[in-house]
Amino acid sequence: MSISHNELISKELGINIKQVENTISLLESGATIPFIARYRKEVTGCLDEVQIAQIRDLHFLLIEIDKRRKSIIESLREQEKLTEELEKQLNTSSSLADLEDIYLPYRPKRKTRATIAVSKGLEPLAKFIMQQKNSDPKIKAEEFISDEKGVLTTEDALTGARDIIAEWVNENQQARQRLRNLFLKEATLRSKIIKGKDKEGDNYQSYFDWEEKLQKAPSHRILAIFRAENEGFLKVAIAPPEDKAVEILQHIFLTASNEASEHVDIAVKDGYKRLLAPSIETEIRQFYKEKADNEAIRVFAENLRQLLLAPPLGQKNILAIDPGFRSGCKIVCLDKQGKLLHNETIYPHPPENQVKQSANKIQSLVNAYKIEAIAIGNGTAGRETERFVKSIHFDKDVLALVVSENGASVYSASAIAREEFPDYDVTVRGAVSIGRRLMDPLSELVKIDPKSIGVGQYQHDINQTELMKGLNDVVVSCVNGVGVEINTASKQLLTYVSGVGPTLSQNIIDYRNKNGAFKSRNELKKVARFGSKAYEQAAGFLRIQNAENILDRSAVHPESYHLVSEMAKKLNCTVSDLVDNEELRKKIKLEEYVSEQVGMPTLKDIMSELAKPGRDPRKKFDFFEFDKNVHSIKDLKQGMILPGIITNITAFGAFVDVGVHQDGLVHVSQLADRYISNPNDVVKLNQKVKVKIMEVDAERKRISMSMKEVGSMNEKSEI
Repeated sequence: MSISHNELISKELGINIKQVENTISLLESGATIPFIARYRKEVTGCLDEVQIAQIRDLHFLLIEIDKRRKSIIESLREQEKLTEELEKQLNTSSSLADLEDIYLPYRPKRKTRATIAVSKGLEPLAKFIMQQKNSDPKIKAEEFISDEKGVLTTEDALTGARDIIAEWVNENQQARQRLRNLFLKEATLRSKIIKGKDKEGDNYQSYFDWEEKLQKAPSHRILAIFRAENEGFLKVAIAPPEDKAVEILQHIFLTASNEASEHVDIAVKDGYKRLLAPSIETEIRQFYKEKADNEAIRVFAENLRQLLLAPPLGQKNILAIDPGFRSGCKIVCLDKQGKLLHNETIYPHPPENQVKQSANKIQSLVNAYKIEAIAIGNGTAGRETERFVKSIHFDKDVLALVVSENGASVYSASAIAREEFPDYDVTVRGAVSIGRRLMDPLSELVKIDPKSIGVGQYQHDINQTELMKGLNDVVVSCVNGVGVEINTASKQLLTYVSGVGPTLSQNIIDYRNKNGAFKSRNELKKVARFGSKAYEQAAGFLRIQNAENILDRSAVHPESYHLVSEMAKKLNCTVSDLVDNEELRKKIKLEEYVSEQVGMPTLKDIMSELAKPGRDPRKKFDFFEFDKNVHSIKDLKQGMILPGIITNITAFGAFVDVGVHQDGLVHVSQLADRYISNPNDVVKLNQKVKVKIMEVDAERKRISMSMKEVGSMNEKSEI
């Protein structure tokens, strides 16, 4: 990679060039983002995962620009049109738009009005007119009349010449750049309903006659309008004031005031309307679509991160229920490791109404399997099942908790679920997923396509490749941030560990099944194809809770074990003593262990781990209940203040579940008593909140809520 790339990345991101160089070097050597961020802080200058990902993405973009540059140069060389000046222009251009502008006049063309005019020999006339001398263009045009070429009159000749000039206007680099800037700053987004589509497109009623400055349009609105256009409901146009655009072009191309310049002016206006405006509009559409996509991906990724890092209940014996009415409630019993022990179906709701039998069955299962918590899916019959379960008397304290079903049905029908439970149907698998995600949301949700978890906006309208990359980054970050217990982790969870992937994750499972539990991190080297590079990348993120070496339970990387041993030796104690005794740790002088390879950031991380080896960074589990008097949308009244859980966050607000099978919207303007531009600044996914019911439209299933002046429900705690 050339130094110019490093400089561009450094300037764009405001990161020291040496940090950029070192980060790219690590990435190119096969290091993962979590590994670099955690274990190579001295090399990168303590860059975080977000900054490292930005460097990676910009580096990739610059490589793609280089590929396009090379392709254009080769094309010009083949056409024998590559000059030193052109090559210099191309080599100093740092954006795809600039490269395409330079190449546009030389790009092989389909038949156009201008190419037809050129084939009729009218290019010399166009050049004559462009000189804008005081000669009469009509007299000059007579020289080009030719029956053979189809130029029958002077007007035919002048029209053809203007077509050629219009194309020159469209291909002029300065003109395109200045109009591009005008579109970016002053373009208006307009949408109108297509005649006869008003009933079908009722969901987009707000945009039937819409107009706003494109620069100020929020991403969610752009995506909604573009979706409506794609579905055939709206006609959408993007353009700046036409007089300003034409004035810019006149300033560039009109050099005199005579008959020739009048023809140039006609060509300029035609070139703008017919060629330049549609071309730049397409560019601007793509620019704002990508911008809106990026914002939607950012929102989706942030929501996913919060969901994956939701507090786990921990290893408990769980009874999980996938609720239903006519089909009954599917029950499964899971042990502390999430292993399926028992399943059956009860029918406590209409039409069967087997309330007593169902209650007895749950009591029996709670006692037989020493159940500590009951997980209830929040889908159809969820609130009714919750009410039924909480009416049962148990001989001991048993938590009854409502759990989000989002994605459970996707998991239950997946190849992963079939592999895990080949002898059970989808209802059993779905109930197992509900129970396991209560125990550990991260371990279970990694089995589901992130797009199916239901925490994004317009996810089907945005660039799917970029969405998958962004969401995968989040899953990888969360899995490695929490750490993975190698002896209980599923193949899917292991796949996301730094340096592992699908093949090695299966090899780990195979080794574990054949040889029993791993006793040390060093044993990983015995796994098939688990080489030194994979070990370097993965070891620090894999935990062995019952390992003899206490550091194998922590996030201390094996490459730093010798440092901890030196610390213990110097204090004449064991490593376990360092973990158990804070006073001993206080005696360690970190500066004594600084070297060319190890700096204070790594040493401070080691000390943090010694204080709480392998601690889970997720928050502590907290209990939550919906209002017992509210069960359906019909129970909602204007002015009610209810407890709720944030289920989704978008650019325009947050959706809240108050237990009525239909989430309500708290618009961004109603999230706080102050101005909010980003909902994530004030709310988090799964956060417990209080909301006031502002408006209820039961027919359209729309609930409007507010969080203003309703008090707090420990806003920082999450379920």
